[in-house]
Amino acid sequence: MSRSFTSLSHEVIVIGAGAAGLAAAGTLARSGRRVLVLEARGRIGGRVWSRNEPGLNVPVELGAEFIHGRPAATFNLMRQAGIAAVDAPIVRSAVRGGRLEPARREDLFEEIQRALRRHAPALAKRDVSMATFLARARHGLSAEAQVLARMRVQGYEAADPVRASASAIAEDWGGEGALGAGHYRPAGGYGALLASLAVALDDGGAELKLQSVVRALRWQRGAVEVAGTRRGKPFRVSAPRAIITLPLGVLQQPPGAAGAVRFTPALEQKRKPLGQLVAGAVIKAALRFRAPFWEEVHAARYRGCSFFHDPEGAFPTFWTAAPERDALLVAWAGGPKARRLTGRPERAIARAAVTGLEALFGKDAGIEGLLETAWVHDWQRDPYARGAYSYVAVGGRGARKSLAAPLAGTLYFAGEAADFEGEHGTVAGALQSGIRAAGEAAGG
Repeated sequence: MSRSFTSLSHEVIVIGAGAAGLAAAGTLARSGRRVLVLEARGRIGGRVWSRNEPGLNVPVELGAEFIHGRPAATFNLMRQAGIAAVDAPIVRSAVRGGRLEPARREDLFEEIQRALRRHAPALAKRDVSMATFLARARHGLSAEAQVLARMRVQGYEAADPVRASASAIAEDWGGEGALGAGHYRPAGGYGALLASLAVALDDGGAELKLQSVVRALRWQRGAVEVAGTRRGKPFRVSAPRAIITLPLGVLQQPPGAAGAVRFTPALEQKRKPLGQLVAGAVIKAALRFRAPFWEEVHAARYRGCSFFHDPEGAFPTFWTAAPERDALLVAWAGGPKARRLTGRPERAIARAAVTGLEALFGKDAGIEGLLETAWVHDWQRDPYARGAYSYVAVGGRGARKSLAAPLAGTLYFAGEAADFEGEHGTVAGALQSGIRAAGEAAGG
C-alpha cells in the first residue's frame, strides 16, 4: 500500500510550487493553517526558471523575466523580500523597408488602441478573432499598425490571431498606459523573488515536497485525497481542501497524458472555461556571445538600443540585458511562430535565432563565430507546463472567472489563467490569484 509523507494532518493541500502555489501556501501558513505543497519538479518556480551562470551579471531567465507596470502583488513581495525593481529601458529598432531603424511603436500602438476602443462595444456584443478584426477595412488601421498588432498578438500575448478574442484584447490594450506603464526586472531575477516565498513557507511551518508528481485527485465535499509518486515511490495524502495551481495547458490534458492529473469526479464545471482559454506558445532562447556585437556594428548605430524587431523573422524579437551590458541576447517567438519551432532540437532552435540576428545585422558581423552558449527550454513539450501563458479564445468572455470559481467549498483554483483582476498571463497574476484562492480556502 502507498503511504503518506507525514503523520501530521494538513488542512489544505496546494498542488504546484510556482508563483501561485507559493503565494497561496504562504498566505495560508501565515494565518496558522497547516499546509502541504506538492511540486512535480525538483525545483520551485514552475514557469519561472532563473539560471545563475558564471560571468553574467544577470540570471538567464528561461521563463518569466519582466514586470509589466507596477502590479501590487509583485511589488509588495519585492518590498517584503528587500528586492529592488530594476528599470529595463525600452529603446527599440525594427526592420522597415529591409533596414533596421528606430521604431515608431508608441505612435502605432496608440493608433491600434483608438481602433480597439472605437469598436469595443460592438466586439462585446459579437466577438471575432483578432485576425478577422484586422482584416476588416473599416477599422482604418495603417499597414504598419496592422503589422504591429499582429506581431504583438503573437509575441506579447503568445497567441494565434486566428483564435485570440478581439474583445478580450480590446479590453487588455484599451487603457492609456497599456504600453508605457513601466518595464522592470526583479533584481537578481524572478528566481530570487520566489525563493523568498519558499523561505517564508519554511518559517511558517508549511511543508514543501519537491519531486512529488500528482497523478490522481479524488474529491467530494469537504474531503480531498491526492495520490502520486515521489522519487518513484507512491504516496497518498488527504485534506479537507485543495488549491489547484496547475498550468492551463496541464489542466487541458486528457487523463493518462504525461503530466496530467486525473480528477474523480471529473471537473465538469470547468469544461466550458477550459475550452474558452488557450495555452499560448513561446520559444525563448538565451544567447551568450563573446562580446556585445550589437553595440559596435554599423558604426555603433544601435548602441543603447535594447529591443530589436523583425516581424518576418522566425524570432521576431530580440532583447538585451540592459541596463546591464552583458553579452547576452534573448530571442523570443510567440504564437504560431513558436508552434513552428517547438519540438526541434535545442541546437536547431539556437541556429534559427542566430540566422535571425544575421538577417538583422548582416552576416559580415560574424555573429555565429561569436556565440559561446545558448540556453533553450521548450515549454510546450514540458509535461508540467504544456505552454507559456494563457489567452482568451473568441467568445471566451468571463472564462477566467469561471475557471477560478471554487467547487463545493473544497477545490480552489489559482494560476495566471485563473486571474480575472487584470494581471493574467503574468507572474503578478499568478501571485494575486494564489492570494485570492488562499483567502477563499481559509474561509471555506
